[in-house]
Amino acid sequence: MQVILATKLEGLGCEADLVTVKAGYGRNYLIPQGLAFEATPANQRFINMLQKKRAEREAAELENFREVAAKIATETVEITLEAGQAGKVFGAVNNQMVQEALAAKGIVINRHALDIEKPIKSSGTYSIVAKLHPEVAATVKVVVKVNGEKAAPAPAAEEVAEAAAE
Repeated sequence: MQVILATKLEGLGCEADLVTVKAGYGRNYLIPQGLAFEATPANQRFINMLQKKRAEREAAELENFREVAAKIATETVEITLEAGQAGKVFGAVNNQMVQEALAAKGIVINRHALDIEKPIKSSGTYSIVAKLHPEVAATVKVVVKVNGEKAAPAPAAEEVAEAAAE
């Protein structure tokens, strides 16, 4: 059975796509739920309207992603990690940390768009690619600082007592 999708369905297609599905799936689920329409010559005008609406939406999304990419290119994000007495870092910089730091600067993106190649566990400046759209990617500049790196050992009790006596 051929149907015209009214909305985007994961694994099936986008709106205004003509897809072939099993008859029971189309008749019993897609059409009654309003997710698809039977592919008839009368529905051709509806297909044209959906295709036009889809093209407009995709153009607006692309423009929006380009604006977000331009904002990201001008910003630098700072993230601070905690370290123990031995200088070992607790945890690593992850997608969620970068996404929250960008959100604090007014840039909202999906954390799954960020591509961190390997865990960041040391201080320094890193570049992380944000794949916002198949046609748009931006580079996020991340400065990582580590608190408590290699803390000095506490003086022994005898040294403290000698200094107080003098």
